[in-house]
Amino acid sequence: MTESATIAKSHNPLLIGSGLPPFADIKPEHVVPAVNELIEQLDRNLAELESNVEATWTGLVEPLEKIGDRLYWTWGAVSHLMGVKNSNELREAYESVQPLVIQFSNKLSQSQPIYKAFKSIRNSNIWSNLEPAQQRIVDSAIRDAELSGVGLQGEAKERFNAIQMELAELSTKFSNHVLDATKAFSLKLTNQEEISGLPPSLLSLAAQNARSMGDENATVENGPWVITLDIPSYAPFLQHSTRRDLREKLYKAYLSRAASEELNNNPIIERILELRQELAQLLGYKNYAEVSLASKMAPNVQAVEKLLEELRSSSYNAAVNELEELKAFAASKGATEASDLKHWDISFWAERQREAKFNFTDEELRPYFPLPQVLDGLFGLVKRLFGVTVTPADGEAPVWQEDVRYFQIADDTGTPIAYFYLDPYSRPAEKRGGAWMDTCINRAKFIENGKTSTRLPVAYLICNQTPPIDGKPSLMTFDEVETLFHEFGHGLHHMLTKVDYTSAAGINNVEWDAVELPSQFMENWCYESQTLFGMAKHYETGETLPEHYYQKLLAAKNYMSGSGMLRQIHFSLVDLELHYSYRPGGTQTAKDVRNAIAKTTTVLTPLPEDEFLCAFGHIFAGGYAAGYYSYKWAEVLSADAFSAFEEAGLENEVALKDTGKRYRDTVLALGGSKHPMEVFKNFRGREPSTEPLLRHNGLATAA
Repeated sequence: MTESATIAKSHNPLLIGSGLPPFADIKPEHVVPAVNELIEQLDRNLAELESNVEATWTGLVEPLEKIGDRLYWTWGAVSHLMGVKNSNELREAYESVQPLVIQFSNKLSQSQPIYKAFKSIRNSNIWSNLEPAQQRIVDSAIRDAELSGVGLQGEAKERFNAIQMELAELSTKFSNHVLDATKAFSLKLTNQEEISGLPPSLLSLAAQNARSMGDENATVENGPWVITLDIPSYAPFLQHSTRRDLREKLYKAYLSRAASEELNNNPIIERILELRQELAQLLGYKNYAEVSLASKMAPNVQAVEKLLEELRSSSYNAAVNELEELKAFAASKGATEASDLKHWDISFWAERQREAKFNFTDEELRPYFPLPQVLDGLFGLVKRLFGVTVTPADGEAPVWQEDVRYFQIADDTGTPIAYFYLDPYSRPAEKRGGAWMDTCINRAKFIENGKTSTRLPVAYLICNQTPPIDGKPSLMTFDEVETLFHEFGHGLHHMLTKVDYTSAAGINNVEWDAVELPSQFMENWCYESQTLFGMAKHYETGETLPEHYYQKLLAAKNYMSGSGMLRQIHFSLVDLELHYSYRPGGTQTAKDVRNAIAKTTTVLTPLPEDEFLCAFGHIFAGGYAAGYYSYKWAEVLSADAFSAFEEAGLENEVALKDTGKRYRDTVLALGGSKHPMEVFKNFRGREPSTEPLLRHNGLATAA
């Protein structure tokens, strides 16, 4: 072995295996040696466990959790960096060892000795002595092994594993294509006429983009200005630019991302769908939607379709009326395009109509939502509802980028119970778009040498909001505020868990269509007066948001809500259909399926060049395949959960605290230790109803 290889082994920061990953020390060249060594070691651990396996909790589940923990510690850190610090070197390293990780995961989930041991726990007298959380972990392990092909033999098993491998490679490629295509396009504006209508915040960002792309003398006043397909740049341009031709150009670039030349995701989509169908059949299911629902809260495809149809029929006519109203508004302003509004006109005219109807703009509100102030409001809310205190712990944790913050959460006695990272700003060159919460460290309880210790959970919260520009703090749009609250809801689910077994702590083992409950629940509080006024303070004067703005925000809350609801139902039905009855390789393409569904789920037919599916990372590069409906399914739960607080009285601090405690002790504390319907009924005292969701969206009357 060479000297450098020895050094790599002994000093590799990706092999520490416990505590916080030392992000400042991790380099792409550490990935390959670390993963190689780790998998070798875990292979040995697994072989040893298989040969001495005991069908008991301590003889099976605890050693398995240790193996899972070690794998997640290393691979989780690498995957996290792929999302927030992407580079060609990291990609290459990731792609070269990803097959090893998948092979090992397959070996683990298809282990006959382990599967048999789980089954014998379930069939033995040990079963009745296990806690409900432990029983659910065992049940889930058996189900997951079956869904991972534990019952397959010979050629079928080999084929299953080959499919898993190819699917993982394809989803990484899909995601990289979207990132590269988003990065590859930019629109350079050089004269005043081209920036007509654009707000100062966008011009600041566009000048900053220009400087980072080599025009070091670019200024807000004189340009040049560069608009990108990154959401903080793209969305405001579509809302405000008076140049219809440029809006069209940008819109078409956005919806045709990753659909041509070497970044074309179309063949990848067809291949992914084909492989998923084959995988379903190997497992004895008719289609991939059935595989997906086998581990979800929804009992079957029909139940999902029934819910989506209930919501579609309540929102379709509302969306049609909204478009007609928008056309009439554009006509009243003398717009030549009024009778024939195109896709790139909708954001622009919707924003003008909203300004006219509610007499305020998104931009006017930005100065009242500087990030530090919004965080104060958010932390004030969780103290009020759940009795926990959030304090900055910057400097106590290694970070991957200088803007990343670190925080501690403590209970009412001041004892720390969890920590989280916050990576708030958009960095289109290296960070994927969107916002997400991920697990850094899971909660767990250990007993070593007779001493019990609890490992505290740590979360990653990632957003892509407007960065601080020209000496101003990050001034957030109200949408960005809602996104932060949403991700923090996921974070609370992970961090306030009381479950001591990693496999069911926090979001682990929570059915995918229930996992959005705590996140969507938090969004409701952005409109609650005490929370809003607690955080909406002008970044220069400290003045609280004037009351008239609050009333306008409330009035505007359900503006175009029929269209918003319909859009989510469109995505959900397309996803479901692609994984239920569509078969690749026939006369139809995935795009044809989408266009057919669009007839009853969109009010503006998608353009011929609309390649939305090529950037639909949720279902082709994330975990939402045949599960995008989960947002709506969980939103029914979250709206109903919030209505418990409304019934208690949002002004009644005592009742609010009581309800908050009940919510914390059920929805947030129980994690994956009970079925979500049981957890929900423990909190609400009954099964969920769709009424609160339709009411909150102003669609109850339409229904």
